[in-house]
Amino acid sequence: MSDIDIRDDRAAGRLEAVADGEVVGRIEYFVLDEPRRALVPVHTIVEPAHEGKGIAGSLAREIYATARREDTTVAPLCPYVVGWAERHPEEAPAADPELLDAARAWLAAHPGRF
Repeated sequence: MSDIDIRDDRAAGRLEAVADGEVVGRIEYFVLDEPRRALVPVHTIVEPAHEGKGIAGSLAREIYATARREDTTVAPLCPYVVGWAERHPEEAPAADPELLDAARAWLAAHPGRF
């Protein structure tokens, strides 16, 4: 894999993988505030020319690392991140079902967001 930088564009709700100045992948997410704060990844997207290079996994690892740095948790709704978390339980603690339910309710209340 070439050099990939990962940056968090919190205002836009995107964790972006950047190579040579170009966004080659991203996790779209939102921040849940109630009942507790959580980062909620909704979609993981990697540009077709960059698939198979570990970019999606790097993004998933970084969203969990960001949550640890912020002393919060991740409540994944994105199928890729859910699967990644199941394969990496040492890095990705299981999500609280109450937070997952709250994240789904938030998403349903904001249908145009993602």
